[in-house]
Amino acid sequence: MGPRVVITDSSYPDATYEREELAAVNATVETIDADTPEKVIERAGDADALLNQETELTASVFESLDGLTAIGRYGVGVDNIDFDAASEYDVEVVNVPSYCEEEVATHALALLLSCLRRIPTYNTHVKNGEWDWKDGRPIGRLSGKTVGFVAFGNIAQRFADLLAGFDQELLAYDPYQSASAFENYDVEPVSFEELIDRSDIVTVHAPLTDETRNLFDEDVFDRMDERAILINVARGSIVDTQALANALRDGEIAGAGLDVLPTEPPSDSPLFDLQEAILTPHTAWYSEASMEELRRSVARDIARVLDGTPPKNRVVK
Repeated sequence: MGPRVVITDSSYPDATYEREELAAVNATVETIDADTPEKVIERAGDADALLNQETELTASVFESLDGLTAIGRYGVGVDNIDFDAASEYDVEVVNVPSYCEEEVATHALALLLSCLRRIPTYNTHVKNGEWDWKDGRPIGRLSGKTVGFVAFGNIAQRFADLLAGFDQELLAYDPYQSASAFENYDVEPVSFEELIDRSDIVTVHAPLTDETRNLFDEDVFDRMDERAILINVARGSIVDTQALANALRDGEIAGAGLDVLPTEPPSDSPLFDLQEAILTPHTAWYSEASMEELRRSVARDIARVLDGTPPKNRVVK
């Protein structure tokens, strides 16, 4: 009998892609729909590997699942996995670090244009029987703006490509990026403070770390231009949403487009009643093509581990 691979939680309609990839090691694939560590322990039993989307995998999971050899995370972030426990119990962790650059960059551009052109406001007013171009005032041009990237990795670089026709000045704060990346995209590397002071548009692409948690707080919004727009397609907890709501309400910045929030899904948010804030449900990663790529990639790497082959996307912490 082959290895048992358990999908702890999934928003996908089936496990067809996973089964196809894991057939290479004669694995059985089962979805248990476990949204807590306790349910994973109860239902995963003798699993050899887990495929995981959002459920927290705590030390207790590693302690209880004696036969566990690998965990595959659907996506880039691995904040929900206890890496100390994974290392202690010699469990390989893999993710999918590169699969949706085009989708996220396109979504960031869509949020930017929606904020700049006040599309949701116009849409709501027209459907309510109003017909007045002045409802969106003031609206500026995208060309000539200064765009500041907080982190300048693959997604930010793809976003820079999409912005290339708008004749903008590009800045980036990324102390971990190479000088050649900035040169290739004609981006000026600056400090975070200088980026905030000079940017008309600030777009966030950084991972969530102790350094970036609540990076955008009351002091940062005080420094931003009153016409500035904030875009966040990275991690929700990088932005203090209460501080952002206050800044929007007080006119300290002009708009914000967020695909991520600190708690997902949110039961409430100070941004809900603000038309200057455009919110989408962590969907920037999604297209049919990217979803298939994501699922096949992580399942393929789990198959490698189960077959005794080094995985392509091992997570090292």
